[in-house]
Amino acid sequence: MGVNSQTSSVIDPAEWVEYAAREHPRRLFLRTLAGRQLSYEALREQSARLASALLGRGVASGDRVAARVEKSAEAVLLYVACLRLGAVFVPINPACTPNELEYLLCDSSPRLAIVPPGERDMLAPLADRAGIQCLETLGADGNGSLSELARLCNPDRQAPGAHDPDAPAAIVYTSGTTGRSKGAILTRVNLASNATALAAAWRFTGQDVLMHSLPLFHVHGLCAAINTVLASAAGILLLPKFEVRSALQHLAHVTVFMGVPTHYTRLLQDEGLNREATAHMRLFVSGSAPLPIETHQEFLRRTDQVILERYGMTETLINASNPYDGPRVPGSVGPALPGIAIRVTNRDSGTVEPKPDVIGTLEIAGPNVFAGYWRDPDKTSAEFTADGWFKTGDLGRIDRDGYVHIAGRVKDLVISAGCNVYPREVESELEALPGVAESAVFGAPHPDFGEGVTAVIVPEAGAVLSEAQVIESLSTRLARYKVPKRVLLVAELPRNAMGKVQKDALRATYACLYRGS
Repeated sequence: MGVNSQTSSVIDPAEWVEYAAREHPRRLFLRTLAGRQLSYEALREQSARLASALLGRGVASGDRVAARVEKSAEAVLLYVACLRLGAVFVPINPACTPNELEYLLCDSSPRLAIVPPGERDMLAPLADRAGIQCLETLGADGNGSLSELARLCNPDRQAPGAHDPDAPAAIVYTSGTTGRSKGAILTRVNLASNATALAAAWRFTGQDVLMHSLPLFHVHGLCAAINTVLASAAGILLLPKFEVRSALQHLAHVTVFMGVPTHYTRLLQDEGLNREATAHMRLFVSGSAPLPIETHQEFLRRTDQVILERYGMTETLINASNPYDGPRVPGSVGPALPGIAIRVTNRDSGTVEPKPDVIGTLEIAGPNVFAGYWRDPDKTSAEFTADGWFKTGDLGRIDRDGYVHIAGRVKDLVISAGCNVYPREVESELEALPGVAESAVFGAPHPDFGEGVTAVIVPEAGAVLSEAQVIESLSTRLARYKVPKRVLLVAELPRNAMGKVQKDALRATYACLYRGS
C-alpha cells in the first residue's frame, strides 16, 4: 500500500538463521537466567523441528498461528519457526482477558492457537467458539503438546522453496486505545528491511549481546529486538521481564539494552546505576514512548552514556533514530532511517509543509510500512494518502537538521478556547520543574473553553508539591493558554504493557472535572 516497497535488496528473515548457523554454528544466540542456552546451530535445528511440528498439525505457508504464551526461549523458537515455515505469527498478550482473547482469535482466525499447558482446559471452549480446529500447548519450561510433537519431528521437513517478500509474516494487534484492537499486517520485507536498517544504524555485530527485558507481543520486543539480533548474528540475554536489580546485575554481560522510558526512570532510582555498572555497555536505546529530557540528562550525568532515542509504531516498525555517531538530541527521535521518508503535512488541509519546524501530522513512506489492517480495507484506505503515504496519527515537526520532534498524538491535541495546545510541550516544562518525576497532559471537557488543559503529575520521592505552586511556576514558562487549569497529584500514571501512558483512561477518569466551572 505504501511507496518504496524495495523487495529485492534485503535478505529474507528465514535466511538469517541459515546464514548464522552455517557461518557461526557455535555462536550463542540466546541464553536465559535459568541457564538455557541456544547456539545458532541449535536455533536452526530446534526451530526446524517446531516448523515441522506445525506442518504436521496442518499449518501451511500463509496460515496464521496465534500464540498466547509466556516469554521464554520456547516462544522465541516458535516465532523463528513461523518465519522459516512462512506461517503468519500472531502474538497475543498473555495478560489479556478471556473476552479479549476470544475477540483476537475470532478476528485473526488462526489455523492453530497455542496456549500455556495449564490453560488448555479453560481456553478450549473459547477456541471452539472462535472456530479454531487445532489447539496446542507450549510451556516456558519446554513442556507442552507442541514441544512433545517437535521432539519427534524431522528437522529437514520444512516448507518448500523461497518465500514471497510481500507475503505476511506477522499480524500484530495495536493497543486498541481508540476502540477494538486492529491487526497490523507486517510483511516479510517489512521485517527484513527494518532489521537490516537498524543493524547498520546501531552498529550491531556478532559480538553484541542484547539484554532483552521487553514483552514479545509488541513490535519493540519482537521485531526491533529479536530481528535486529538475527540480522546481525548477535546474541540475546532473555530476561522474563524488566526488574531493576536483575538488569543492573547483568549489565556486565551484555553490550546493548533496549528499553522504554519507565525502565530508565526506574534505573535512575537505584544507587547501583553508575559509570562502573554501565562500563561494559555499548548502547542504550529508548522507545515506545517519549523520553523526558531530564531523564536523558540525568542518565548521562550518572553513567556517561547517552541514550539513543528512536521512533516507531506497530504499523511501521522503526521510522527514525538518533544517530550512533553524531549528536543524540534530547527531546528528538532523530532523522529518518535510510530508505524511509518522513514528511509533515498540514493538519487541516493535508498539504505538505515546505518549511522546517512547523508542527503538523507526520506521514511515513518506505519498505517498513505495513500492508494494511487485517480484514479492514476501509480502515486501511482511510489511513493512507492518495499518493501512498501512511498517516501515523502523530503530531510533530522536522527541524533544519532533519531531526524529528514528536509533539503528541493527533487525538491527544488539546483545543482550548480555539487554541492548539501540544501536550508534549507542556509535559516537558512540567518535568523540568524540581520535584516532578512524571507528567501527563490531556484535555477534559470544559463548559467555557471547550477543553481545559489538564495535568496529572507524579512527584519525586520525598518531594512536596502543590497544585498552586506548579501552576505558578508554569506561568513564567508557558503562554497563558497552555498553562493547565488543574494540576492533579497522583501516585502513578496509568500505562499499558509497553509503558505508554493511557490518556484515554485519564480523560475518562477526569471527564467531569470541570463540571460546574
